[in-house]
Amino acid sequence: MSKHLQREGIWNTVISYAGIAIGYVNTILLFPNFLEEEEVGLTRLLIQISVMFAQFSALGFVNMSVRYFPYFRDKSKEHHGFLFLMLAIPVLGFGAITGLFLLFKPVVIDYYIENSPLLLDYYYFVIPLAFFTLLFNLLTAYLRSLFKTIISSFAQDFLLRILTTALIGLYAFDWIEFRQFVLLYIVINAVITLSLVVYALWLKQLFLKPRLAALSIVPLREMLYFGFFTFLGNISVTIITTVDQIMISSYSLGDNGIYTTAFFITSAIMVPARSIFKIAFPQVAEYWKDKDMAGMERLYKQITLINLIVGLLLFIGIWANIDNLFSFMPETYRAGKYVVLFLSMARIIDLATGINGIILATSEKYRWDLLFNVVLAGLTIWTNYVFIPLYGINGAALASMISYVTINLLRLFFVQYLYKMQPFAWNSLGVTAIAAVALGASYLLPFLENKYLDILGRSLLITTIYMGLMLGLRVYPDMNQWLANSLNRFRNNK
Repeated sequence: MSKHLQREGIWNTVISYAGIAIGYVNTILLFPNFLEEEEVGLTRLLIQISVMFAQFSALGFVNMSVRYFPYFRDKSKEHHGFLFLMLAIPVLGFGAITGLFLLFKPVVIDYYIENSPLLLDYYYFVIPLAFFTLLFNLLTAYLRSLFKTIISSFAQDFLLRILTTALIGLYAFDWIEFRQFVLLYIVINAVITLSLVVYALWLKQLFLKPRLAALSIVPLREMLYFGFFTFLGNISVTIITTVDQIMISSYSLGDNGIYTTAFFITSAIMVPARSIFKIAFPQVAEYWKDKDMAGMERLYKQITLINLIVGLLLFIGIWANIDNLFSFMPETYRAGKYVVLFLSMARIIDLATGINGIILATSEKYRWDLLFNVVLAGLTIWTNYVFIPLYGINGAALASMISYVTINLLRLFFVQYLYKMQPFAWNSLGVTAIAAVALGASYLLPFLENKYLDILGRSLLITTIYMGLMLGLRVYPDMNQWLANSLNRFRNNK
């Protein structure tokens, strides 16, 4: 991994964890204690629908940017009008999807009117929220293609959450009503989108002038063909990531509030992966362009090991403190305890299988990635349909775990079969064993009456055992080397 990518990855991770810290304050302390469960569920559902709306509108152009931008890259020629092309077509797509969104309102009314009528009062709020989500996603993809990921991470993971904290404060002090809360949340999304526009201007990379050259660098037919398959894949991904909330909300918006709160608790596990994936996507595309399979395999294994080391530490830290975390919320939220467990398992599998999805999506076999996503979407719908009526929110989480385990194993074997690459080494098993030992040790510690001290003591014990074994057994030698270099620099600066 190049020094530039390492630096971007470190900054992305720092920003993401700062955002996660603020997000935990919002999700665990503020939302549950100042908003009703139904209001929490509604805000999360509006966000999820807007994400789905934006994905459909993008018509596959977010991923197409990463795949084809290396061929257009030429700042002196304004990248041959690539930015205009990648913005113009999705905006047209947004107009078409908006028409369908309005046309199918009666269907939505029939689905939610009995158990979740509150959603219908905010139906039209989805349109502007989805528009700013679409623009943010497209600009993020463009900046990622330029290997500029820090500001978009800052805007999404930190700025959005700190502004949301301020917004909850206004609501908590009764300075605004809930309807104004939702409206101002849309304004916040407009602000973070504008921040990317300003950043692109500052980089002198906001090239919005159309150029005919954009249609000749890569055959337009090829780009549209790839975009079509990516669009179908995005439909599948959208179904995968939204069907649980959509189905739970049809039973109860309050249940969706509990489910999404538990869902967010597990989100810290994926922070290292998301931070690294942002920079790995364009790097893998470059490897394909250069036909550097050895470099790709090194990246594949390295990213998987790093993700496992950080992800497993976060998981055992969360699970050892799960009762303490729920003690900060109203008692009804404790129903989400096993949602955390099942979703954490699903996320660990995602981490453990590395970047196989990115490898497929940027390869000539990208059509197979569509097939995997379609299978996963179908499996997700079926498992949710079966398990939600039986087990409620726990059923939705179990459905996600089953679906992700199945599809990630299929992808893993497929990449192994095609390219003779797999992400695991013996040290991956070592990391897993060390995590089990550290988690087991935490159960030997008696629970303290003060939950703050209990969280601190339990977390310190886990971290000490985990990192001590990791360094002592040299599971990841690069980490030992980094620590040695840091200590040497510290001594030299004294």
